[in-house]
Amino acid sequence: MDVHLILRRETGEVPEVLLSRRAGQVYAAGLWHLPSGHLDGPHEDVVTALVREAREETGVDIDPADVRAAVTLHHRGPGGSSRTGFFFEVRRWTGEPRIAEPDVCNAMGWAGLDALPAPMVAYCRAGLDAYAAGARLAVHFQQPGDTIAYDPSADRLRLVPDVAAPASGSRPDARVVEFTERAIGRITQWTDSSWARENSRVWRVRGAEGGAWYVKVHQNDRFHGREVNALRTWAPGLGAAAPRLLAADAALRAVVVSTVPGRPLHGVSFPPEQECELFHRIGALARRIHESSPPRPAPVGSGPAVTKVERHLAAARPHLGPGDAEFVRELVRQAEDLPPPEWVETHGDFQLRNILYAPEDPGGSLAVIDFERSEPGPAVRDLVRLSDAWAGRPDVHRAFLAGYGRPLTDAEEARLIIDMALDAVSGIGFGIVHGDPELVERGRRTPARLRAGHRSPHPSTEGAP
Repeated sequence: MDVHLILRRETGEVPEVLLSRRAGQVYAAGLWHLPSGHLDGPHEDVVTALVREAREETGVDIDPADVRAAVTLHHRGPGGSSRTGFFFEVRRWTGEPRIAEPDVCNAMGWAGLDALPAPMVAYCRAGLDAYAAGARLAVHFQQPGDTIAYDPSADRLRLVPDVAAPASGSRPDARVVEFTERAIGRITQWTDSSWARENSRVWRVRGAEGGAWYVKVHQNDRFHGREVNALRTWAPGLGAAAPRLLAADAALRAVVVSTVPGRPLHGVSFPPEQECELFHRIGALARRIHESSPPRPAPVGSGPAVTKVERHLAAARPHLGPGDAEFVRELVRQAEDLPPPEWVETHGDFQLRNILYAPEDPGGSLAVIDFERSEPGPAVRDLVRLSDAWAGRPDVHRAFLAGYGRPLTDAEEARLIIDMALDAVSGIGFGIVHGDPELVERGRRTPARLRAGHRSPHPSTEGAP
């Protein structure tokens, strides 16, 4: 048995661990390794051994009460002999780490968990990768001919599931894990990043060689097909303002995409001047989406989904106010007289929770994510859910249109009101079934807002002086 010290410090977004480089007449000379050692005999327990080895190798003093169990690793080296290693995490200590045994160590330093140096002992690297993945037990059996140094092409690490781990949610099933690792290599960390609603399945993953991606499993074939098509056709034209598709599997309904910087704008408050500036840029982003391919005539019979209105109203009725249902029916009747708008590429769910803002980037970058509702349609399709953000704020609405580069036509304004009403009533039913209370609440308030401003030429003028 042996013990390994994960001396950890927090200096930024990625934690760092202390490593030493072995030297002299020792095993794995020239390779980086954690401070480690063997038990002195049957009289010494593993925690006592760790505290002793830390003092002997690094000069730091550790209180046994600050030692935390991290990973147990069953290892077999290339020569065939096996051993068990106990990896312990320590975040508090006394003294400054230094080379205390210069005859067996010629370098010591801190390294990020996502940027471990090479060459490194494969046994040590396996323990750190298991630790980064949150595993408690792992197996690392090397084969004859494997090198002592870590080789990504001969990675033998196998994580053993924890009995206390949740059955689902923390990571996808084995088939999705295999698909992901075929695309980007072995994953050391899965972080559930799903939306707070039923059937949302998204993970942020970190690779053994560094780097981060998102893995998404779609609810149905239609969502999968639309997202993959958008990411393969018009979304690449947005450059850094959209993720890149790395892999897709139709049978699993899974995709692997690159990360884009920023956090969703939903729920974030800004001073009025900055908010107008952001919506000007959002308008420009919408224009880039709608101009990503030439417009084409609308297919015959492609108007608003009026045939579904009674079904949506029936599901939404308990949440609607007096007169809301009649108001929606009247709008539907008006839709029959509107000229059909041209079709363009649309995002389909263009709202603040799918728009990311990274103020720390130079100029503050904007990006759009989540393309599972993307399909051709009228441009105002992308303003339906976004318009909720400028309700009662004509300055924000004007900023968006300035960035968009043109005002809406009368027919587009009328179509927008109709689509907002239909989206509201259908959203109530969808939100109830899929556990999205925010969608239900938006569906409840939209008809009342539209009715209050219906005499105005555009709903965004409500509340204007």
